[in-house]
Amino acid sequence: FSVPADASNPASVVVSVLNISAVLGSQAVLPCKSHRMVWTQDRLNDRQRVVHWDLLSSYYGDSRMERLCDMYSAGDQRVYSSYNQGRILMPENAFADGNFSLVIKGVAESDEGTYSCNLHHHYCHLYETVKIQLVIAKRGEEASEYWDGEKAVVVAREGSTVTLPCVNRQHIWTERHSEEEQQVVHWDRQPPGVPQDRADRLVDLYASGERRSYGPLFLRQKMNVTRGAFALGDFSLLISQLESADEGTYSCHLHHHYCGLHERRIYHLAVAEPRRESKGVNLTKHGVAPAAVIPPVFPPSDPNVVRGHNVINVIIPESRMHFFQQLGYILATLLLFLVLLIIVVLVTRKHRQRGYEYNVKKYGEKDVNLKEFTVDTTELTSHKSEDIRLDYKNNILKEKAEQARSFPAKNIDLDK
Repeated sequence: FSVPADASNPASVVVSVLNISAVLGSQAVLPCKSHRMVWTQDRLNDRQRVVHWDLLSSYYGDSRMERLCDMYSAGDQRVYSSYNQGRILMPENAFADGNFSLVIKGVAESDEGTYSCNLHHHYCHLYETVKIQLVIAKRGEEASEYWDGEKAVVVAREGSTVTLPCVNRQHIWTERHSEEEQQVVHWDRQPPGVPQDRADRLVDLYASGERRSYGPLFLRQKMNVTRGAFALGDFSLLISQLESADEGTYSCHLHHHYCGLHERRIYHLAVAEPRRESKGVNLTKHGVAPAAVIPPVFPPSDPNVVRGHNVINVIIPESRMHFFQQLGYILATLLLFLVLLIIVVLVTRKHRQRGYEYNVKKYGEKDVNLKEFTVDTTELTSHKSEDIRLDYKNNILKEKAEQARSFPAKNIDLDK
C-alpha cells in the first residue's frame, strides 16, 4: 500500500532543486544534508539557551564593547565586572517568563551608551538582538522613554534605578519541549504526472530513533537512509538496482518544529540505458596482426520473462474539475446529437406530408384544358331556342308549370 504525503505539515521552503541522471541497474544517491538538523542534545542541553547583555560606550574616549552579564537557561547569572556586582541583574525566572530585562541600580554617568540584549539558541542556531540606548538626563529634564526609529531610548536621572526592556515570550525561549518528538525527516516520491499533494511517502525518520518505511517490500529494501542520520546531519537517500520505474521526482522534507525549521529539497531522477561499447586489443606492438573485433551479442529478450519489478503508475487528475470537464463534453455531445435527431425527424415528416398532397392532386384532380376540345355551338343554340311543349290537361296545370320553370318557389311564412 502507499501512504500519501502529509498535507498537514506547514509549507516547506524549497532550498534546492537538482537533476540527477543514473544508469539502469546502478545505484543513485540523492544528497540531503543539513547541519541544523544534527542531533546535539546531551546532559547539558539546558545550556544551549543563553542571554547576555553588552554595552557599547564611549565614556572613556574610545568606543568599546563590554560584556556585562549572561545567564543560561539552567544556570545562575554571571556578572563580569566587580563594579557591577549587586547593581545590575536580570529576573531569575527569565527563561520561564520570557522577560530578560536588565535592571540597573544607582545609574551613573558611565552607564550611558547603547545596550544590546542578545538571545542565543545554540542548538537551533537562532540569534536575536534587541538594542536600547541609555541617556543620562540633564538637570531639569524628566525621565522618559521613546523610539528614535531604530531602537528604544531610555532617559534616566543619575542615581535612579532604571529598567532596560527586553521581552521575548516565544516558546523556544520560554519552554522546554521534547525535541526528539518534534524533529522528523521524510522522503516522498512523485511518479511522472502525479502532483505533489498525491506523492507517495517512502520513509519517515525521527530523532528518537524510530523509523517507518512504506510501500512494497522490494521498494523498502532498495531505498535506504543511513542509521546515523541525525548524528551526522546526512539524510541522503540511497537507491540500489535502479529501474525505469524508479524515475520521478523525489523530495526530502526536513522538519524541526521545536526550532521552526521547515525545508524541502527536490530531486528529478532520470534512469538511462547503459552504453554498450566494444573495446579492441591492439597487438601490433608485439608483431601480431590485430584480431577482428567481434561486437558482443546479447540474447534476444523473452517477452514472457518479467525483468525486475513492474510498477504501474496510475495518473490521477489534479482535481475534480477534470472529471466535471469531461462530463460536460459528453453531455454537450449527447445534446447536439439529440437536436440533430429532432431536426431530421421534423424534416422527414414535412417531406412526407408534401408528397401525400402531391399524389392526391395528381391522381384525384385532373386539370382539363378546354382549348383542347372543340364544341359545336350550333347545336346548343338550337336546343336553347327550342320550346319545350308539354301536353297539359288544362290551363291551370300549364300555368303552374310555366311559373315553376321561370321563378323558383318562395316560401312565405304567414305567421310573421
